[in-house]
Amino acid sequence: MKFSTQILALLGAITCALASVVRSSDSANGLDFVYPYPVKSYRFVSQRKHFTMSYMDVMPEGTPKGSIVLLHGKNFCGATWNATIQVLVDDGYRVVAPDQVGFCKSTKPSEYQFSLMALAQNTNGLLNSIGITNATIMGHSMGGMISARYALMYPNETYQLVMVDPLGLENWFSLGVPYQSPDLSYSSELETTYDSLKTYQQSTYYAGTWLSSYDVWVNMLLSIYQGPLGDRFAWNMAETTDMIFTQPVIDELPNLQMSSLLMVGDKDTTAIGSKWAPADIKALIGHYEVLGKEVSAEIPGCTLVEFPLLGHAPQIQDPDTFHAALLNWLP
Repeated sequence: MKFSTQILALLGAITCALASVVRSSDSANGLDFVYPYPVKSYRFVSQRKHFTMSYMDVMPEGTPKGSIVLLHGKNFCGATWNATIQVLVDDGYRVVAPDQVGFCKSTKPSEYQFSLMALAQNTNGLLNSIGITNATIMGHSMGGMISARYALMYPNETYQLVMVDPLGLENWFSLGVPYQSPDLSYSSELETTYDSLKTYQQSTYYAGTWLSSYDVWVNMLLSIYQGPLGDRFAWNMAETTDMIFTQPVIDELPNLQMSSLLMVGDKDTTAIGSKWAPADIKALIGHYEVLGKEVSAEIPGCTLVEFPLLGHAPQIQDPDTFHAALLNWLP
């Protein structure tokens, strides 16, 4: 009888664990995509609205030697960090990878004042809720802007800062790019197709190259546009385009106080507004082979790592080289 009770308890524990994994693959907030690790939910109130922030919280074996928070870019999700999460966990770090409000498996609000400060504050609330008050904050693309803003807002809670091909290294408006309203951006977002996503990502993220393994990230993003919350997602993307364009962080980066790492693919040409900028202005923006050197020289204690042959997403295009450089810098 005792043996049977133990077996039943064990089966119950296994069933609960499996149920947790299954729930992580269910469609959430318009994204039916299986994440590499169980997905948890942080519920909070912002701007008088109730939100859910989905996130992965992955622990290493044994005591973590530190926590690293991975912030995704505008055309990415927390799941896009899958290879990086595994590398960092294997190296002994606790890794948290959230989906920002408006993205992926998190709430897609019909109305929200998107700002880098609001997204950084949401992230800080999530981390505090799971007991993390000091972490290495690492962001890619738009996530690089958010991570920089986070470090400026919460310097005592940011152990180190890592920015991977961050946006906002130049002020596009001051360089001559005209302002475009979110309404026009929304119309453009509604026209998103597999081909439009692939064409943009191939030229910008992967320096003109393409592997079949990249398709999963295109299809992941496309599934949100074509899903039940596609219209709301398109509006959120238009709003975040406006946020990125109007809130450059370049002038404040010299105020960063912690040790930082800037990692850039020199073939990256990402620049918000390049699609609608005049030809002569477009030629002036998005030169990461120049921006990396200029910006890192302005940040106290900043280390620059360049990838001469890579584009906007070096962690995906050449993960081995990228992760070797990252681990070489981390303590």
